[in-house]
Amino acid sequence: MSVLPALGGLDRDELVRLLAKTGEPAYRADQVLQWFYGRRALSFDEMSNLPSSLRARLAGQVRLFSTRVAETRTDLDGTVKLVVALADGHSIESVMIPEGARRTGCLSTQVGCPVRCRFCASGAHGLERNLDAAEIVEQALHLVSTLPADEHLTHLVFMGIGEGLLNLQSLVKAIRILNAPWGVHLGARRMTVSTVGIPGAVSALARVGLQVNLAISLHAPNDGLRARLIPYKGLARVDDLIDAAEDFYLATGREATFEYVLLAGLNDSPELARELARKIKPCHATVNLIPYNEVEGAPFSTPSAEAVKTFRRTLEEGKVHVTMRRRHGTPIAGACGQLRLDVLKRHTDG
Repeated sequence: MSVLPALGGLDRDELVRLLAKTGEPAYRADQVLQWFYGRRALSFDEMSNLPSSLRARLAGQVRLFSTRVAETRTDLDGTVKLVVALADGHSIESVMIPEGARRTGCLSTQVGCPVRCRFCASGAHGLERNLDAAEIVEQALHLVSTLPADEHLTHLVFMGIGEGLLNLQSLVKAIRILNAPWGVHLGARRMTVSTVGIPGAVSALARVGLQVNLAISLHAPNDGLRARLIPYKGLARVDDLIDAAEDFYLATGREATFEYVLLAGLNDSPELARELARKIKPCHATVNLIPYNEVEGAPFSTPSAEAVKTFRRTLEEGKVHVTMRRRHGTPIAGACGQLRLDVLKRHTDG
């Protein structure tokens, strides 16, 4: 038996064509999309300005959601972390981080991750499969449902579970839906795609015509140390990543950000900061420092406040623009993939 398409994975033209099969005019698609994205409808029955006969037919043509929220945890600072269950029994994570007026959603792009950074919980069980566009879009809608009716997501980052550029087709479609005026209607410049750097994929992203931001997970200034931290066979060289970041800037006018997770005694020395500054300085880019969020069982620890301060100061003395990510969600398994692992372990132990 065929599975019905999920509404969150259809663009407007696809929905228009679907409804046209039963003789419905295009404006009906706009009404459905307004209910789904604008009014947060959870069933076709809520779409009161649609004829009851159409609502009944819609239920046989398309699913409103292909995923559901299996677990929710909320931290004292307002950070919300969701375990999202997929139709095939797998699960992923989504996070909403409040900071001032900002409401940032962090979305997954794969079930698991093939990159398997040694300090990250996301790839602990490897890669199961890519997410489709609906499964990516629905995460944003699940996060929106945790907010009051007068609040919306202000930013999105695709840096949850998975390597987005290894799922580029679904990722780009999801971004277009989230960006569309009939969809979530969030500006592309408020979305950030994170990657460890897949050769050729950064260039491909730069040329799809989307003004998204790019975050490259670097974590080391040289290939030797980086390979120890990220043992992925398809990893790009550090120098090539810096070139790709500059190419992205020239193609889009958007400066890339190099994400750098600071690990105590491993990549947080002033010498490595100086090496990093020499390489980054000629590039139109920012370095975002992230003190490690400890994962149970991982052989890494968070550097001291003094080490973080010294690393940042050294970069700034090297004329590099630096930002610092504040830690969120630590009491609720805040590291990427950590809550999903907790849930998987519970189910296994049970």
